[in-house]
Amino acid sequence: MEPIYDQYNRKHDYLRLSITDRCNLRCVYCMPKEGLPFFPDNRVLSQDEIVQLVKNFTEMGINKVRITGGEPLLRTDVVEIIQRIREIPEVKDISITTNGLFLAKKAAALKQAGLDRLNISLDTFKPDVYKEITRGGNIQQVLDGIATAAELGFKKIKLNVVLIKGQNDDEILDFIRYTKDHDVNVRFIEFMPIGNAEADWKQEFVPLDNVFDLCHQAGLAYQPIELAGNGPSDNYQIEGFKGSFGLIHPISARFCENCNRLRITADGYIKACLYWNEEINVRKVISDPVKFRQTIQRALDNKPLNHEMALAQPERIIDKAPTWRHMSQIGG
Repeated sequence: MEPIYDQYNRKHDYLRLSITDRCNLRCVYCMPKEGLPFFPDNRVLSQDEIVQLVKNFTEMGINKVRITGGEPLLRTDVVEIIQRIREIPEVKDISITTNGLFLAKKAAALKQAGLDRLNISLDTFKPDVYKEITRGGNIQQVLDGIATAAELGFKKIKLNVVLIKGQNDDEILDFIRYTKDHDVNVRFIEFMPIGNAEADWKQEFVPLDNVFDLCHQAGLAYQPIELAGNGPSDNYQIEGFKGSFGLIHPISARFCENCNRLRITADGYIKACLYWNEEINVRKVISDPVKFRQTIQRALDNKPLNHEMALAQPERIIDKAPTWRHMSQIGG
């Protein structure tokens, strides 16, 4: 087993693997209002292709796998996929990112199959705001899913909160206070301009410094902490609280410098960088480990240090445009 590195000597040991582009929500930061045409079934990686792909990656030192979508729990064989990945000895950690709508029904089976950790999207505690952000979602299903998962004893539950000006930025303290009695990590995430018009994005962007300002105003003393896992967040805990909160800064580029992740889309393309349009088809070489590794290394050799570095070194970028994919088609 020989680990893989990019041109900046960053070792990559974490795979984000989308198993579907389908989703049962239309979140404002993830998908256009009118929805998207989903891939036909034959364009999406099969269960056998997914398992072989993960095996190939473990030969390159990958030992952490996150299952993403779209909404991965929409895939009827998601439990079998988790179970088969769990059977690969080199995989040490399996997590999933979900909107949580089906979690109450599937959490026990996922835990039994070998899922270690959960990331659940929850941008608000207000039912009407949730319906607005998700364009129709039922928040009670998500809250029921979180409660069910908490009882099952997953290693860690994280709540992903994308901050949007005028929609949920007035709930920052509500989320922080939620961690007083709930052993979860609430992660505040900067709104990214992926699949969104720049003017709309600028109007809706919320600086994460607001989180600290609100803590100071509320008299909440926080301390930096270290959390096990693969995420890019800077984590903090209020004194005496069970849970914690984290800040994820994709826009300010703190997101990038220690990036150790590779992304595979549901239709079998590798994206070494979330933001740029550069991607390479790996589906056709899944059955050939040598060509597969060469293809992955090619993608890594062109991976920028961060988004700004990509702009500063355009000659290194195969495709200089921002990604054509919406967030739901990448997996975050």
